[in-house]
Amino acid sequence: MAVLMRSAGVAIGLSLIAGAGHAADVDNQVWSVAHFTTDIGPRTLVTLDTQARFFDDASRLGQVVFRPAVGLRLSDTTTAFVGYAYVRISPAGRPVTHEHRAWQQLTFRAAGDGKGLTLNGRTRVEQRWVEGRDDTGLRVRQQFRLTAPLTGKVRAVATNELFFGLNKTDWGQRDGLHLVRSFVGVSVPVREGLSLEPGYLNQYVVRAGRNGAQHALSVTANVQF
Repeated sequence: MAVLMRSAGVAIGLSLIAGAGHAADVDNQVWSVAHFTTDIGPRTLVTLDTQARFFDDASRLGQVVFRPAVGLRLSDTTTAFVGYAYVRISPAGRPVTHEHRAWQQLTFRAAGDGKGLTLNGRTRVEQRWVEGRDDTGLRVRQQFRLTAPLTGKVRAVATNELFFGLNKTDWGQRDGLHLVRSFVGVSVPVREGLSLEPGYLNQYVVRAGRNGAQHALSVTANVQF
């Protein structure tokens, strides 16, 4: 556990280093997420993420994400996934872009028993294509998620995710660390098969010019059939 906590500290330190070189363009946003999961076999499941992200002080819909996947449980605490993602991005004053991704993912428990203080990990590898462009972007995302019981079945949640580009593309992907996403909130069970995760999300974007900082009210609905 001590090693993992030091790793989390390194991740936070990297986010601070990323932001030290340039002033940042700041935006206040609202992110809404619905995550659906259902079993289709003893060890097999399917998932679907749908997201709507509102930009420019939450005044307009700036990004939509549609992400289905199939997963295979390798153990009680480890699951492998393969999936696809469609991302529609509407930048202010610029043409809409349509991005397609193939991705592979491993989720695992790093420490804890799932009831008390627990640390989970998620490693995702993405192959990214943008319509009308030639290059394929390769990216690795590493997330750690720390949860702790508060009262009853309510749990505190904190996550940190680092995005690393493995190459540069003609449509703008940077190589190296180019995005740091952090979240702090609570997980609240509503009824069997449904929980809500409201909280604060911070995203720091490393750019060639001015970096970007986004502050978002994030609400996730987790639905299990």
